[in-house]
Amino acid sequence: MKLSARNQFSGTVSKVTEGAVNGIVTIDVNGTPVSATISMAAIRELGLAAGKPAFAVIKATEVMVGLGAHLALSARNQFPGKVLSVEKGAVNSIVRMEVLGGNTLSATISNAAVEELGLAAGKEALAVIKATSVMVGID
Repeated sequence: MKLSARNQFSGTVSKVTEGAVNGIVTIDVNGTPVSATISMAAIRELGLAAGKPAFAVIKATEVMVGLGAHLALSARNQFPGKVLSVEKGAVNSIVRMEVLGGNTLSATISNAAVEELGLAAGKEALAVIKATSVMVGID
């Protein structure tokens, strides 16, 4: 299957925390934990358990970019990295960052945010993603 989502990371499920309706699936991607909040029905249907290979899928529009090593936010996924490139459009830009042990992550943010944060190739930045914005897939 091919997806339009720019951010697709392969890893291994390291933990599944079950709840009444939703659960939290933690996927180890190159030594970095990626948390996803998904339904218990999906966890069962996909057979997710520790040790199972899985993919974390994140749309570029769901990635926030900030400055600093770690921000005081409720978002579970905060990945420090370096900006590789900024591709400016009429309103939005695609910011490509190196994170997660060398993986490339794309974020679609406004041109105003790019300017305000001074984002450019080589700048240290933080990719922030809510666990509810992470989809989980398997082969």
